[in-house]
Amino acid sequence: MAVDPVASAKQQVRDALAAAARAAVAAGELPAEADPANESWRGVQVEVPRDPRHGDFASNAALVLAGRAGRPPREVAAVFQRHLPGGAWLRQVEVAGPGFLNFYLADAWWKEGVRAILQAGDAFGATDAGAGRKVQVEFVSANPTGPLGVVNARAAALGDALARVLEAAGYRVEKEFYLNDAGNQIRKLAQSVEARMRQELGQEAEIPEGGYPGAYLIDIARDLLAAEGPGLLDRPEEQRWERMARFAVESLVAQMRTQLARFGVEFDVWYPESRVRAEGYPERVLERLRQRDMVYEHDGAVWLRSSAVGDDKDRVLVRRDGEYTYTLVDIAYHLTKWERGFQQAIDIWGQDHHGHVVPMEAALRALGLPDGWFEVLLTQMVHLVRGGQAVRMSKRRGELVTMAEFLDEVDVDAARYFFLMRSPDTHLDFDLDLANLRSNENPVYYVQYAHARACGILRQAEAEAGLRPDPAADLSPLGDPAERDLARRLLDLPGEVAAAAAAREPHRLTYYLKDVATLFHQFYTRCRVLGEEEPVARARLALVDATRRVLARTLGLLGVTAPERM
Repeated sequence: MAVDPVASAKQQVRDALAAAARAAVAAGELPAEADPANESWRGVQVEVPRDPRHGDFASNAALVLAGRAGRPPREVAAVFQRHLPGGAWLRQVEVAGPGFLNFYLADAWWKEGVRAILQAGDAFGATDAGAGRKVQVEFVSANPTGPLGVVNARAAALGDALARVLEAAGYRVEKEFYLNDAGNQIRKLAQSVEARMRQELGQEAEIPEGGYPGAYLIDIARDLLAAEGPGLLDRPEEQRWERMARFAVESLVAQMRTQLARFGVEFDVWYPESRVRAEGYPERVLERLRQRDMVYEHDGAVWLRSSAVGDDKDRVLVRRDGEYTYTLVDIAYHLTKWERGFQQAIDIWGQDHHGHVVPMEAALRALGLPDGWFEVLLTQMVHLVRGGQAVRMSKRRGELVTMAEFLDEVDVDAARYFFLMRSPDTHLDFDLDLANLRSNENPVYYVQYAHARACGILRQAEAEAGLRPDPAADLSPLGDPAERDLARRLLDLPGEVAAAAAAREPHRLTYYLKDVATLFHQFYTRCRVLGEEEPVARARLALVDATRRVLARTLGLLGVTAPERM
């Protein structure tokens, strides 16, 4: 694969800054502390400015070193400016604002960047920022006691996109769904199924307190009666509940798999709580904590000294009756992640679990796991809106809006894109009318149409003029500001991917896609491709194909399709 022009240009800027600093120190214009070998350089950064008018790259070097130099940042920036080595790659360096150094690269850089995109193909945008670190992303993980809802769909879009972005950034990623298929909630599920079975047989039966009254269990009860017959109800209590629970969980998990696959989400691992318990992980956690003097007994229960490791209070791990708490089993599950060799565990939880974050961090600290290994992203609620009014689409007696019902109303691409347009920690009003609109007012349509337009130009060029994009084409005819602005933004993709991965924010890529689509539409309006002299047409065709590739690649990172015709 060709060398990434963005990464290499950024390194050239870093090298030039370091050379300028050494030259300034040697000339006595900056103190020895300004030498790049010193700790003072730790905060020096080279970034891509949001506004292209501020250059191709910008550095805060003068701002970081001004204190050591005992001079105003703009004066230090001027020293850097004088000592920066030149080169064909660099067009101009300006001192801006409080003392930033803005670098404007020569046109040859972005033209070669267009060529690099074409040569890299589908691999463009990938970086080695993750250095092959093994990361697990656990998401959705809904209790197998009911169907998936709209908020689960939001978590699915986020988790799947984050995993794709992390992989592109050089991490080794595994996607996992944790199944809480044991404990009291599953017992309540079985009792609820039994009540529905008896109701189907005309018997008097009530859903137990704390059970699951949803009408979805009626279908499961009917299927279980068809499979086992009413004789199941005559078996001993524990035996029949075990069968009812297993049947219900299997049915609900099968529905989950179907809906997630429909949404374009596939998990590498489905990890059940029953496995955590069967392999003795809760007992192993308790023993490990005892060895570290992190548990004690009080009022017949076993407590974690979590207040000693960052929590606001101690937590019960084993109740008086000997039952393990949710906290203990969850600690045990995360210990399996550590022992499976993950160097980072990223969990995506609903906002209703925010109170569980600090206790889990404290518990893992008590086990001796390193701070920062465990990371939680919280997703907020989703409110469906149509015509400016809140919508309830459920056909099942006013229950939650299921993921299945939601996907009957909204295209998968629109759903995924809309979920990813906002940070997950913000409430989302999902506009159904806008998501189903087939016009440029719809954000995903706007971006997909840019890709389809690029594909259309390529088809037309081949059909009418026999021209096809060529990575070896002469790009010197490119020079219009619309061409430069578009190419410059295309070349930001590796940095955008690395930043989205580092911040765990795949929604950043929706902003990037909007920028690229806007710049491409502007280019299309200003710069004809066909009808120009052949050298110009060939050069612009290369830029069109580079745009097509970048749009498809970035949409793919979000799990959204890139249609060739619209």
